[in-house]
Amino acid sequence: MAPGLLWSTALAIATGVFPPSIVRAQDSGCFMVTPTGGTLDLNRLCGGSAASDPNQRVFRARIKRRAGGTPVIDVTFNGKQTFEMIVDTGASGTLLTYQMAVALRVKPVGYVNVETASDRNLRIPVGYVKSIEVNGAVAENVLVAVAGPDLGIGLLGHDFFGNYDVTIKRDVVEFSRR
Repeated sequence: MAPGLLWSTALAIATGVFPPSIVRAQDSGCFMVTPTGGTLDLNRLCGGSAASDPNQRVFRARIKRRAGGTPVIDVTFNGKQTFEMIVDTGASGTLLTYQMAVALRVKPVGYVNVETASDRNLRIPVGYVKSIEVNGAVAENVLVAVAGPDLGIGLLGHDFFGNYDVTIKRDVVEFSRR
């Protein structure tokens, strides 16, 4: 460790004041500085998700179960809350349950008319979530639709995985960067 960095680190530990040379804006909110001056991402320990490796090409999500033969996986929103969702390769957008939207504090910014297998010209609210993440695959600032109180599970659509090739296997769903 360079003498200047060593002195800055000792001062920071003693005073609780961390100068910019130790804490950089691009570092995640939960990390540890290693003895060599690098950072170690601790988001998984702090309740968030680990930052995605920019070189990682394939992200795998374990299939928890199937609903009507369609995979159900865990999806994390805003880096904090995880919900089971159906991977719906036929859905253009992500559809949250009403309960999910309440838990995520999604504020409606408008309405869209949608057609589903059972309804035509159904008017539903839409709002933004900061992020949608599946084991390192991330989409940010996503406009999502919010279903009425009868929907029991959300649908993960192309607005999330549109930049990935999706492969559904027996026990995992793979999202491969294009």
